[in-house]
Amino acid sequence: MIARVAAALAACVLTASPAAADTLVDNINGISVARDGTITQFGGMLIRDDGVIRQILKRGEQPMTPYQYRLDGEGRTVVPGMIDAHLHLMDVGFKALTLDLSETASLAEAQAKIAEYAAKFPNRAWIIGTGWNQEKWGLGRFPTAAELDAVVADRPVWLSRVDGHAGWANSKALQMAGVTAKTADPAGGRILRIGATRTPAGVLVDNAQELVAAKVPRPRPEDRDLAFTTAQDILVRQGVTAVADMGISIDDWQAYRRAGDNGQLRIRIMAYAGSVDDMVLIGGPGPTPWLYDDRLRLNGLKLFLDGALGSRGAWLKAPYADDPGNSGLQLLNPTQLRNLMSRAALDKFQVAIHAIGDAANAEALSAIDELDDTYKGDRRWRIEHAQIVDPADFARFAEYGVIASMQPVHQTSDRLMAEARLGPDRLRGAYAWRSMLDAKVTLAFGSDAPVELPRPFEGIAVAVTREDKDGQPFGGWQPQQAITREQALAAYTSGAAYAGFAETRFGQLAEGQRADFVMIDRDPLLATPQDLRGTKVLQVWINGAQVYDAATAAPLEIKQDEAMKAFDLGDADGSVPAEQGR
Repeated sequence: MIARVAAALAACVLTASPAAADTLVDNINGISVARDGTITQFGGMLIRDDGVIRQILKRGEQPMTPYQYRLDGEGRTVVPGMIDAHLHLMDVGFKALTLDLSETASLAEAQAKIAEYAAKFPNRAWIIGTGWNQEKWGLGRFPTAAELDAVVADRPVWLSRVDGHAGWANSKALQMAGVTAKTADPAGGRILRIGATRTPAGVLVDNAQELVAAKVPRPRPEDRDLAFTTAQDILVRQGVTAVADMGISIDDWQAYRRAGDNGQLRIRIMAYAGSVDDMVLIGGPGPTPWLYDDRLRLNGLKLFLDGALGSRGAWLKAPYADDPGNSGLQLLNPTQLRNLMSRAALDKFQVAIHAIGDAANAEALSAIDELDDTYKGDRRWRIEHAQIVDPADFARFAEYGVIASMQPVHQTSDRLMAEARLGPDRLRGAYAWRSMLDAKVTLAFGSDAPVELPRPFEGIAVAVTREDKDGQPFGGWQPQQAITREQALAAYTSGAAYAGFAETRFGQLAEGQRADFVMIDRDPLLATPQDLRGTKVLQVWINGAQVYDAATAAPLEIKQDEAMKAFDLGDADGSVPAEQGR
């Protein structure tokens, strides 16, 4: 019924009214949450023709001006569009278009899937993919080049670990990249080797990945356009209407501009460049203006200070409990970090620092401490992930207004690994959402997709329970760090908008804000945690226009299969097309 009414909106113009083409959305259970967790509940919205909310209506209240269209919400729950505060937009699309190993439960299962994919696409120059996780396989070690050679030896294979901080290559890929026993570990990277021979074992960690990645054919503009369209469709179906896109290139930015110019940009993108060069190419003297009705802006610069727990690259104050000789990787030395932060802050670009280990978080906070007096004003320094924090450092986040950009589902995915990597003493500061809020720190929640699936309602359920989809562990892992539904919803909406300097434009359903909203099948403030996890997105509206209707949308699997067949990289002989050479 709702879909039929929505479809009829364009045909039901009331020509007698002299008002602009306002739309009334009423008979809804409207919910919006401020950053402090304050709830606003309402029964309707009056939306201007330009997609901005003119009036929020209490139940039974009549609009203050005439309207031309009306949507009866039939009592459904309406919440602000979800904002994913940290993901990698193009990678979401590319993951859907290439080999995905994220659901494999063993090395053997992964090998079978790799062989099947190679047979399905015999002319692809490289086998490219992502999602492997040796922890999930119960392997107790990293996979090897020989284990890839056993299924694909005639073409180079390059597969990113699920967290993007390690890559797995076969012998052909290592040969093409010139990686041998004599190849030195690059700064901030590590080549895993076989015993005293120093022969590359097949896995490259953090900065060492570039040795092979540099040889992979670069996507063409049409490949990026396809990846973006695919990613946008995936996100909208999950109720995500805006994202903070971390580590973009000038090529990514141009794809977004093409989509905007062609009227195909639906979601809102708060972008962070992956390098100073890309930052300057895109923004020039400072952050860009908001483009395409507040759908696109370059906010700042993304920096990597350490790696990830899964590849033991997260930088820790003390060695890993399960690898006593290793404290992780510091990807930037103190001078490099401060110079890069200063270069961005000088032109008022926002700085977002990837820091997972407690040493990395402490170093990021120290750098902010040193620079905060020099670069005055509303900087909104961001620390991305903030997964393992020394409890003594929580107050330092608040002291400088640092935003903790965190991903709830990482906690359930990493729980057992974190226990093994850290030991019991460092878990008090692990995935510590409650401690952050108690210290008056702004939380911005996201998924880190494609590392995790971009499912905000699942993230809310995790934040509330500290349990995984199977209800484990019962009562929650480190349950003292659980937060309320209101706080979790705020972190996915108003908090995430604030983190991207967008709080006056979107993130809440309020007068003067963009009408980005999601119609769902249950009330997230009343549903049980398990029911909350199963929330179904019925409709998605961005800028006052419907962009998704579950009742009429084609299945995502069919669309992705068609897109995958249209996607390709390089030539059949393995060479890089001339226009794509690095």
